Order: sequence, then structure tokens, then C-alpha cells
Amino acid sequence: MPDPGPSPLQSSLPAAVASFGAHVLASALAAGIEPAADAGPVEPSPPVSPAPPALPVLPTGHPGAVPVAVPVPDEGAAATVAAAPQPSAALERILRGPSGLGTTSLHWARSDAPAVPAAPDAPARIPGNPIPGLYYHPVPEPDPVRVEELGRRIKAWALDEVSLYPEDWEDQFDGFSVGRYMVACHPDAPSIDHLMLATRLMVAENAVDDCYCEDHGGSPIGLGGRLLLAHTALDPVHTTKEYAPDWEASLLSDAPRRAYRSAMEYFLQATTPSQADRYRHDMARLHMGYLAEGAWAQTEYVPEVWEYLAMRQFNNFRPCPTITDSVGGYELPADLHAQPAMQRVIALAGNATTIVNDLYSYTKELASPGRHLNLPVVIAERESRSDREAYLKAVEVHNDLMRDFEAAAAELAVTCPVPSVQRFLRGVAVWVDGNHYWHQTNTYRYSLPDFW
Repeated sequence: MPDPGPSPLQSSLPAAVASFGAHVLASALAAGIEPAADAGPVEPSPPVSPAPPALPVLPTGHPGAVPVAVPVPDEGAAATVAAAPQPSAALERILRGPSGLGTTSLHWARSDAPAVPAAPDAPARIPGNPIPGLYYHPVPEPDPVRVEELGRRIKAWALDEVSLYPEDWEDQFDGFSVGRYMVACHPDAPSIDHLMLATRLMVAENAVDDCYCEDHGGSPIGLGGRLLLAHTALDPVHTTKEYAPDWEASLLSDAPRRAYRSAMEYFLQATTPSQADRYRHDMARLHMGYLAEGAWAQTEYVPEVWEYLAMRQFNNFRPCPTITDSVGGYELPADLHAQPAMQRVIALAGNATTIVNDLYSYTKELASPGRHLNLPVVIAERESRSDREAYLKAVEVHNDLMRDFEAAAAELAVTCPVPSVQRFLRGVAVWVDGNHYWHQTNTYRYSLPDFW
């Protein structure tokens, strides 16, 4: 399979669409619509109440960031780009951001860490090997300064604020490399504080999965009750004064609920009510997927391939890319997020990234106790294929999902010429590429089967 090439701005959207986005922005500016420049607040103080506060829209003008470049179309898209009106010099300046003395703080995607000089020669060797034949876009190495600082902060949160794990789990926490993961997936985050919003939620989600569903005490038996009570840390219970204290006390009763509660409180302080409700909705989807997989485990049912893919649309990474605007310090309005076309883009992104997890974690799950459902295992069982044939078929399924995602995103970028939509689509594509990068490079957790 030909190499799809590097990700422009870490984006898997076609280059022609990126160019069209510039034209769309020019049209919007001509109509008097200004691009969003929101950059969010500084790190909030640790939350003290489980009840979510109502907060205003994020303030603008957060101190500075590295400008984000506009992707340059490749030769294959030249004809398409030539047909579209080219952006003016004024538009290029706006997309690039202001320059000159005193304007650094006005960029919408500013890094709060000193710039790290790029290597003058060939890029450094990326650890791990990509899956042969997998359709993906390589990304630049994430900023090591941000990675280190984010890793330090998230570990302090996990240990000091929520007592997330015992000492003998420390190696596993470090091996997850969540700081590198989130920096790769959110290169436009204005600050470490914004990155921490996504990182806490990611760690909390994994704590629920490990402790309720998987091999750190998880079980399908009674899973529904545990997930429901954990979900109330995200979506608060409105009950009587007599019983409210019991519910509030329950939010501190185990590590997953403590993590959910704290991560959500930080998220509420930095986002709008519609962004928070969007996230709650996607977490309900995730928990429903956990329950379906748990039910199949209890009955030892191996689903049909289409049934498995339906389950994976819910038990997947969707809550992560859906908050890309929150982490970027702006908001995709609720009515635009709810469009069926946008929902299809987000669903396909979640589906493709989750099959990446199935493929990279294949050998890890085979070595774990019990039988773990993943796409290659289900294809082998239901389509009577060898392990190798099933795995390679799963690679094809992923590639189909990726191309469908890119086509849907490109179509939406053309049909919905709104600056926040353009930026959100780029952000989701960045998340897709960063997710693959993390899986490929996390050799602590993953290794490939010997099928080639």
C-alpha cells in the first residue's frame, strides 16, 4: 500500500480541503465574521464541591502560543486548489496571526513553554513500528518540554488529589505515557492547563475501564450498577436533601469515582455548559458500550462482525476527539456539533481510532487472562479465517473507516463554511493522527504479531 505521506499540520484532511478552508475563511471575513481566538483560563484551583458550577464562555487573550501553519496542498490536489479562489495576503496574515513587537500573546495557539529547536538533519527515529498496510499519517514528535511538564502534573494529580492507584501500579501509570499521548493529539492547545483538561479525563476513563471492566478488579458481574454510580460523578444526581449527602459521599468512595469527579470539576470550570453536556452524552455512549461488551462476556457470546463494530461505535475513543475545541480554547457551537454530518465525522473518527487500538493491543490481549474480544478475534471466529487472515482483514476494515472519515470531513468542510467548523475538523483529524502515533510508539504496552 502506498505511503499516505506525512500529516499536514498533523491533519488527515485532504490538502485540497485545507486550501478550501482558507478560501472559506476569506469569504467569512468578507461577510464580517471573525475567526474565534478564545484561549481559555489559567489552571483552576482544585475543586471542592461535586455540584457543577455554571461558568461563562472562555475569556480571550491567553498569553501566547506558537502559530499554527496552514497546510500546503500537495501536487495531487493542485488542480482542485487552482480552481478555488486563492487566499489574499490579508487572509494569510490573519491565519498566520499578528507579528511584531508586543503581538506574541495574540496568537490563538500559543505554547507556554520555550520553543525547542528543530533537528537540523533527518527527524529522530520514532520508536515502535507501524502496522504494515495500515493507512495512517505520521506526525511530528510532540514537544518534549510540554510532554515532561504534562507528565509531572498529571502524576501529581493522580497521586495527591485523587489517590488514583497504589504504589505497585506506578510502572503501569508511567508506561501509559499519557503526557506524550495528549500533546501529540492536541498540538494547538494554548497551554498546559488546557492539555490537563483532556489528560485528567483520559486517565479517569482508563481508571474506570481498568477497575470496573478489565484486569484490575473488573468484572461484567454488577458492572451496570458500578458504571451508573460512576456516571453520576459526571452527570450529578438531583435528589432530596435527605439523601444528597449519601450520594456526595459516594463520589469519594473509590478511585474511579474520585477521578471522574475531580476531572469533571476541572472541565466544568474551563468550558461552557454545552461543551460539558456534549461530553456527558458521549460518556453515556461509552458506558453503554462497556455494558454490551460485559453482557457478551457473561454469556460467552461472540458477536457477528457487524454487531461487534456496532458495539465499538459506543465503546470507543469518541469522548476524546469530541472535546478538541475545549482543549483548543474555543467552542464549536452546539447546533453545529449536532449536525448529522458532523456527528458522522466524529463517529467515524472514533471508530477508526478504536480499531487502531484493537490492532496494536492484539498480542497484549491474547496474553491476558480470559478471552478478550477485538476485531481480529471476532473476524476469525465468525468468518472462519486464520488468525493472520483475520488480522489483515481487520487492517482493511480500519482503512475503509479512515477513508470514510476523511471523505466525510472533506465534504462537511465544503458544505459548512464556518470558521469554527473548519478548525474543529482539523482538530479531530489531528486527534486521529496523534492517537495512531501513541499506539505505534508505546512499546511498553504494545507489540505487533508476527504476521508479515
